[in-house]
Amino acid sequence: MPVQITNYQCPACTGPLHFVGKSGRLECEYCGSSFSVKEIEALYKDKEAAAAAAGVQAQSAEAAQAAEEYSFQQGADGLKVYSCPSCGAELFCDETTAATSCPYCGNPTVVPGQFHGQQKPDYVLPFKLDKNAAVAALKNFYKGKKLLPRAFSDQNHIEEIKGVYVPFWLFDGRVSADIRYAATRVRSYTSGKYRITETDHFDVRRAGTLDFRRIPADGSTKMPDAMMDSIEPFDYDELKSFSTAYLPGFLADIYDVPAEDASERAVRRACATSAAKIGGTAVGYSTCTPVSQQVDMPRPRAKYALLPVWMLSTRWNGKNYLFAMNGQTGKLIGDLPVSMGKFWAWFFGIAAPLAGILAAILFGAM
Repeated sequence: MPVQITNYQCPACTGPLHFVGKSGRLECEYCGSSFSVKEIEALYKDKEAAAAAAGVQAQSAEAAQAAEEYSFQQGADGLKVYSCPSCGAELFCDETTAATSCPYCGNPTVVPGQFHGQQKPDYVLPFKLDKNAAVAALKNFYKGKKLLPRAFSDQNHIEEIKGVYVPFWLFDGRVSADIRYAATRVRSYTSGKYRITETDHFDVRRAGTLDFRRIPADGSTKMPDAMMDSIEPFDYDELKSFSTAYLPGFLADIYDVPAEDASERAVRRACATSAAKIGGTAVGYSTCTPVSQQVDMPRPRAKYALLPVWMLSTRWNGKNYLFAMNGQTGKLIGDLPVSMGKFWAWFFGIAAPLAGILAAILFGAM
């Protein structure tokens, strides 16, 4: 079987290297040595080139047969089989896996062959926050949730936590907008015994252009789009030119949603934002209702980047709960259960005083 993956091992002790966001270096947890990204790039340049060359070739008959033997596993169709350079174990990965770790020896592994041609990212945004920060953020997320069952935060345990470089498309483009509004301006005044209201009607037009840079849209069908949108924003000033040296210690996928498909989401967001911005300039009216609009973002340009996300999974009362945290800023989102007992207590606690106020008003009017 051809060797198609690379293990990043410490040059001092051959222990596994992990990229550490706090230091921005690759560190060895065994001997404590650390290395810059450039040092590791230079050291592994030839190994990656050889692994990439093997990776773009068709799977050998031996690998295909091995994958077939495991076809009884759910989702086994399309598996790729690799040999761990450290311990020789066979690794079974899906078609989009680009970085993982060997389940036998624990060494972080990168599949350089996945990053060839159009699958090679332009940028990578390195992790800044580690696993401990993700766990702390989840615990903090529980605080202040008054309808959260007490047992959930006391009893539930994190079943899985993984740092993932998620493939994103970053779109640049210009939006042209031309919007017409039916507007009114209302004036009321008293004349003698009469209260007079005058309404003036206006035909209002607003037109202009807005430039957008790096509108993100995730390029992975594995990730919930709404969840990936919710952990924005990322600080793109910290983007780095892509290097696989940032990946050891994390999972990484290549995109399986083409830029052409992902652009639809980015264009919708840009056009909606533009319409709101331009509409916000129509001021001084009592009402302003759009009657026609032409808002377009032709030919957005895309760049491909890997962005850092911590995914946390918990289980409680037989149900899974998924959380996502921005691996750069720490913003965390996810769904939480609701205690119906607390909900009804809250509801009646609000409803009872309101009912009393309403009753007082009604009886007072009699």
